[in-house]
Amino acid sequence: MATSHVKRAFKYRFYPSDAQAAELSRTFGCVRKVYNMALAARTEAWTRQERVNYNATSAMLTAWKKTEELAFLNEVSSVPLQQSLRHLQTAFTHFFGKRAKYPRFKSRKKSRKSAEYTTSGFRFLDGRLTLAKMKEPLDIRWSRTLPEGASPSTVTVSQDAAGRWFVSLLCDDPSVKPLPATDKAVGIDVGLDHLLTLSSGEKIANPRHERKDRARLALAQRRTAKKAKGSNNRAKARRKAAKIYARISDRRRDHLHQLTTRLVRENQTLVIEDLTVRNMVRNRSLARAISDAAWSEFRSLLEYKAAWYGRDVIAVDRWFPSSRLCSTCGTLQEKMPLHVRTWTCDCGTTHDRDVNAAKNLLAAGRAVEACGAGVRPQRSSPGGQSAMKQEVSRREP
Repeated sequence: MATSHVKRAFKYRFYPSDAQAAELSRTFGCVRKVYNMALAARTEAWTRQERVNYNATSAMLTAWKKTEELAFLNEVSSVPLQQSLRHLQTAFTHFFGKRAKYPRFKSRKKSRKSAEYTTSGFRFLDGRLTLAKMKEPLDIRWSRTLPEGASPSTVTVSQDAAGRWFVSLLCDDPSVKPLPATDKAVGIDVGLDHLLTLSSGEKIANPRHERKDRARLALAQRRTAKKAKGSNNRAKARRKAAKIYARISDRRRDHLHQLTTRLVRENQTLVIEDLTVRNMVRNRSLARAISDAAWSEFRSLLEYKAAWYGRDVIAVDRWFPSSRLCSTCGTLQEKMPLHVRTWTCDCGTTHDRDVNAAKNLLAAGRAVEACGAGVRPQRSSPGGQSAMKQEVSRREP
């Protein structure tokens, strides 16, 4: 991978003036309006067995601006409006490619408030960012420096549910280079009692960020529920609850970033289990704990950082019996209930359930590398054995 092509988004908080906040709020509303109108037009054409592409919706936008009813679209920058049409085109491309569901309309209350500006929609000079239709630069808190000589190609402005404003600058980062190769490999077993258990025997505690603020969050939600719908008091109460949510998510994300950066720097190969978290959270007893652990986010961070720094991430099939398999002799236990945390194999080895699972995942990942069977060892391989079985049989005399 050529490091010159690595684009990285640098996100900062900023504090807009009243005029800038009003301008951005108008822009968010216009972006949502254009997106919904274009989606409605494409949906109607779809029912007539016709296809409308980006160029057609762009022509529609030009016509909409000329009408008296939609003349307010001319009051904001045209760049975010065009970008919303490009985002809709991307959504349809994923839909036709069967990678996503049919695009949905944006909600004024629930959808993310954001606007994307390309190079023609902003000016970045001497560390000062000025957006189109604005006279003054944004008051940005530069919590970290941009890469030397960075020139942003895209700027995204957003506001979260807690009322905080953020700006994200996308630019090339030449500092992202493959790390020196190492022969270290690690198996990683995710859990709830411990967030991560490594094949080395190390266990990383689960911070349970949501549980720490659960009482405050419940109180804020009860106060929100008591306010009249549509009132200003309800909006204020909802924003207070959103601030608690933001505190939880920020702490969780920061912890996961530290963990994944450390694991990627220390190991050449990282083996994880290919879990279907969206199905696991349907368990009402464990849904809250699983969501708080953020296994999907952990995997996402691990994979993109590994791609940046020349590391390998191997996902072992979710049906691989990592907990029931003895990592010493290979004996497979018939059952292993969740409450069993330690067990003794017939060979006399006493296992910690999670450490044993991590060791088995590492062995399966090495088998994948040795046999070239792909990232997901199959449950059954027509015409041959799975990569794990091949590796085990090769060790036998």
